[in-house]
Amino acid sequence: MRKNWRSILINNLHKTITEVSNRFNLRNLRYLPQWSILLIDICMVFIASVFSFFMLKGIGVTANPTPMAWVISPFYFGITFFYFWFFKTYLGIIRHSTLIDAIKLCIAQSATFITLFAINEGFELFTGSKLFLTTYLFLNITISFCLLLFYRIIVKQAYETLFTSSESTVLTPVIVLVNSRNAVAVTSALRAERPKRFKVVGFITTEKQLPNNRIINLPVFDTDKKTSLVLRYAKAEALIITDSEITTSQKINIVEDCLHFNYKVYHLSKVTDWNDSKKIASKVKNIKIQDLLERKPIELDATKISEQLNNKTVLITGAAGSIGGEIVWQVTRFNPSKIILVDQAETPLHHISLELEKLHCQFQIISLIVDVRNLDLMDAVFKKYQPDVVYHAAAYKHVPLMEENPCQAIFTNVMGSKNMADLAVKYHCSHFVMVSTDKAVNPSNIMGASKRIAEKYVQSLSQHIRPNPLFNTKFITTRFGNVLGSNGSVVPLFTKQIEEGGPITITHPEIIRYFMTIPEACQLVLEAGAMGNGGEIYIFDMGKPVKIIDLARKMIKMAELIPERDIEIKIVGLRPGEKLYEELLNDTSVTLPTHHEKIMIVQDTHDVYEVLNHQIFELSQYAYKNKTIEMVTQMKKIVPEFKSLNSQYERLDSNPLLINLS
Repeated sequence: MRKNWRSILINNLHKTITEVSNRFNLRNLRYLPQWSILLIDICMVFIASVFSFFMLKGIGVTANPTPMAWVISPFYFGITFFYFWFFKTYLGIIRHSTLIDAIKLCIAQSATFITLFAINEGFELFTGSKLFLTTYLFLNITISFCLLLFYRIIVKQAYETLFTSSESTVLTPVIVLVNSRNAVAVTSALRAERPKRFKVVGFITTEKQLPNNRIINLPVFDTDKKTSLVLRYAKAEALIITDSEITTSQKINIVEDCLHFNYKVYHLSKVTDWNDSKKIASKVKNIKIQDLLERKPIELDATKISEQLNNKTVLITGAAGSIGGEIVWQVTRFNPSKIILVDQAETPLHHISLELEKLHCQFQIISLIVDVRNLDLMDAVFKKYQPDVVYHAAAYKHVPLMEENPCQAIFTNVMGSKNMADLAVKYHCSHFVMVSTDKAVNPSNIMGASKRIAEKYVQSLSQHIRPNPLFNTKFITTRFGNVLGSNGSVVPLFTKQIEEGGPITITHPEIIRYFMTIPEACQLVLEAGAMGNGGEIYIFDMGKPVKIIDLARKMIKMAELIPERDIEIKIVGLRPGEKLYEELLNDTSVTLPTHHEKIMIVQDTHDVYEVLNHQIFELSQYAYKNKTIEMVTQMKKIVPEFKSLNSQYERLDSNPLLINLS
């Protein structure tokens, strides 16, 4: 029994000692309490007072001409304490002390000096003698400020050293590409980050006068030197790009150079507050493939778009998709009265509705689960809400799926677009903007051909209603290529395949595509919609074509892996209907420039509305009866340039009798 009590007592004592030890362990004490900072500050002031007193005494000068030290000392400490409290010098977290904290200390000490100096002069004015020497006061204040600042620096450095040494993670040595103004801020932010990821070993700058100098005792290199050589010389493993002053082409060259030699690349997105260390560190991310598009920023004609959308009712189909959703966000900037979101996908539509509600905007948000293929329901929507502007982005876009389900392409891409265009005329919408694709040009698959038929119908309808003064709807078609990050595009697919350890699947080693970012594409859609006079097809400057296999290799390297060693690249063969190269123009088409350098107008022949309308009616009947061969044959009749590739429908191209079926 005695042994049990003794054991319990020893265990409790050990537990108590451990708790006390942990409580006072500096590794667990992340922040000094405010009362302890204030106490240390007063102690520093006391030490400075004693030190100043003995300094003057050592040279034979009396600090207090009158024998009132017992009154002066409490008075001095009281004033000092008041200004510490007034300027909140003790509220700053010492391990995160900045120049602002030093300035607050300087102001507090200066205020103390001015107050005591005024009291001292007033006392002399009335009594003929001073309470203390002004020299002693000045010396005391100066030494106090130095001690207060010095101990903060010591504590900050001690914490830095203590917690750096306690972290088991191996830090990545990095070179930071940055302008000299922000070099210290970035370095401080990365050093203060928890958990730490990087150790800054040098800088690269565009400023020619800085190379061969040092910033915070770290070497500075210039952009004329090859980045990979700089990284090798500095024994760095990664580059952080923060300098917004470099051009996009410079950034691309630097990144490609680093990736070629298997150096990691990170990007620091735009920083608004360079004093906020946490925000700076949190914005250092792996560079994305979107960052490597050689693009100049798009300058929109905000005035013209605003005239079109301000206080108007805007209807957007496919609003839950990647393109339609971005159009929604772009439209919100121009203060419409209502935004009507139309989609058949329940969950994505619900998500975007919830996100829009967070904006607390003045306009009304109406979310409708409606299929554009249902003419009666869409008619009821137009009748009830009377939209002024329609952005039609709803479509099926996956080439292989539409080859397997061609009737669905007709129902949605052709008949859905026809329904929307007809209703826009019926209810006197001012603008109808249709989102098309480069796959509609010389189509080689069902999806592209269905979008081309929709383009033709919209153009012919525009020509058909033009002479009639009762109808003034302007029809605009926008045509662009692949969009980075959109649903089903190669970038999310490759990202998923890399996360799963590979392989990355590519249909052909020579396949090339044009790419745009989602915001860029949708900005140009709004711009084209505002400038259109009716009946035009607008194509966008897609930049340089990208080889898909090169895109895959870059993405693997950006994931800090090595192509073919860590992630296999597997060639699986072209899919049905897939081309090696996409086009933006038919062989017979020409382009005209517009006021926007990235937007051009396609001059193309227009079909006769009555003829095309009848052809589409026949096409729809074949689709409803699931007569696939007759339906595809009719598509080839409407779009003579439609030649199937790697598809079961290739045989129709070699049989003129089938193509000429009435």
